[in-house]
Amino acid sequence: MNLPNSLPVIGITMGDPVGIGPEILVKALSDPGLYTLCKPLIIGDSNIIKQALKLLNFNHDINIINGPEHGRYHINTLDIMDISNLDLDCSGILTPTCETGTAMQNYIIKGIDLALEDRIKGLATCPITKTALKLAGSRFHGHTELLAHRTKTKDYAMMLAGNKLKVILVTIHIPLSQVADSLNMEDIIKKIKLTHTSLKELFGVKMPKIAVAGLNPHAGEASMFGREEEDIIAPAVMLAKKQGFKASGPFPPDTVFYQALKGKYDAVICMYHDQGLIPFKLTHFNDGVNTTIGLEIIRTSVDHGTAYDIAWKGIADSSSLTEAIKMAAFQANNKKTKKNSD
Repeated sequence: MNLPNSLPVIGITMGDPVGIGPEILVKALSDPGLYTLCKPLIIGDSNIIKQALKLLNFNHDINIINGPEHGRYHINTLDIMDISNLDLDCSGILTPTCETGTAMQNYIIKGIDLALEDRIKGLATCPITKTALKLAGSRFHGHTELLAHRTKTKDYAMMLAGNKLKVILVTIHIPLSQVADSLNMEDIIKKIKLTHTSLKELFGVKMPKIAVAGLNPHAGEASMFGREEEDIIAPAVMLAKKQGFKASGPFPPDTVFYQALKGKYDAVICMYHDQGLIPFKLTHFNDGVNTTIGLEIIRTSVDHGTAYDIAWKGIADSSSLTEAIKMAAFQANNKKTKKNSD
């Protein structure tokens, strides 16, 4: 299959070598349809990819290259930039180590740098583990912090995206008991602005309609069940509307996701992690994508972890990674179209 030169090169970081990353990566790149959308480039370790090919009994050729410009990008050929050269039996480890933590961080750094240099048009990432990063002495807790630091991005957010539902989180990994005290108007307005810009530039939505969920049952019901809606969320929505953003709310959390699924809203701003993740994963458990908005570069990711319990058994589902690669290509094309029209 000869690919058009106009297709975007999408870098795919291999993730934790002893997790399910290598397996789902090989499975995803066995889909001929991906090669009609982009030129996929593996950023990882050919030794580990060879083990995954053997595990799955696949007969792909491996093309080791030193830059995206040298890829063949043919179906049944895996173009790989070797960032590490690990000499280990992945199926015999299945636990985070300093060595694997260092390797997976280096894959991400290389991918970010290639994107900043415009040598790739987007970055899709396989799962990593915070434990391995810590063992490797990393100062970062995960992908997002590393991405923000290296791209020098101050305002960013995590969007969970599928073709039916998109959710954005105001607070993420904090105890539920701290959520109410952590909410403020500035952060909510920032999330509305980031969502609006991303829906336009990356998803091609001309006039984004954004719903904002309340925090309390029935969105507080006139402060009977809490004052966060009246004191913080509603004023933030009002200010965003005055600035020209088509934001609405706060809405009762038990109905707003149904309305979004029916097409009334393009995205829902959520106050805390599980408020957004429960309806999203109920709808998009296998095909959900985590995309970081607000960055200078395009970044998508699987919506799951390293899954050591099923790693290197040949049974991991690659659907989320396939969708992440497709979404990175989709965003790259939308970004290119908007840039050409400006």
